[in-house]
Amino acid sequence: MSNAAVVRRLAAIVAADVVAYSRLMEIDEIDTLSALKTHRRDLIDPAIAAHHGRLVNTAGDGLLMEFASVVDAIGCAVAIQRGMMLRNAAVPEDRR
Repeated sequence: MSNAAVVRRLAAIVAADVVAYSRLMEIDEIDTLSALKTHRRDLIDPAIAAHHGRLVNTAGDGLLMEFASVVDAIGCAVAIQRGMMLRNAAVPEDRR
């Protein structure tokens, strides 16, 4: 066993997933990917930064985010959800 000090830190983790992503990809793959990129650029990535978080990993439609504070993690998640509600208001329900 090593004598090296173990460094621990607390983190709040947010896992996010796009609802109905597979269905949307079946309908229109190009528009779905384009919309996801736009949402990331204009809403999601800025929300992560504004709440002092970092994007740890992505996988298709999934995101794994890390925050030093539960308050920041929840604030970011709420900001993204509210932002998506506004963005989807004018989008037909079957394309949301």
